[in-house]
Amino acid sequence: MGENRVIIPHLQQCTAVPTEPTLEGEHSFRFGPFELSEREGELRKNGVRIKLQEQPFRVLLELVANSGKVVTREELQQRLWPADTFVDFDVGLNTAIRKLRQALNDDADAPRYIETLAKRGYRFVAPVIDKAAMAPVQVPQPVSDGHPL
Repeated sequence: MGENRVIIPHLQQCTAVPTEPTLEGEHSFRFGPFELSEREGELRKNGVRIKLQEQPFRVLLELVANSGKVVTREELQQRLWPADTFVDFDVGLNTAIRKLRQALNDDADAPRYIETLAKRGYRFVAPVIDKAAMAPVQVPQPVSDGHPL
């Protein structure tokens, strides 16, 4: 049996086994009547697909995944706009946010989803449920009384 312990680590080094990185692209979030699926690359409202270009989709995914937290313009630029991209980042981000507000029927003056923090960034303000965890992202988990269920 001791020999098996030597063989198994060797096999793990030689075999590509999909682990957690494969799962990272499978988040699915719910907020209001919307569902955002990272794996499918789509936004749905009440089950109906809403067309979004790739960049607005990626911005929304970043905001929703960080729900309740400020995501700075610089963070969005670093994460979503490669350094070798030759576009005006400010115009690109503003356009992406405008398209998201349009898709979500959101209003910059009275936001239900995306709040703008002038000169800083954006915050996703609606309650979000990460379907992979099946728990609200912003709500703390209940404390167990120590008794088994």
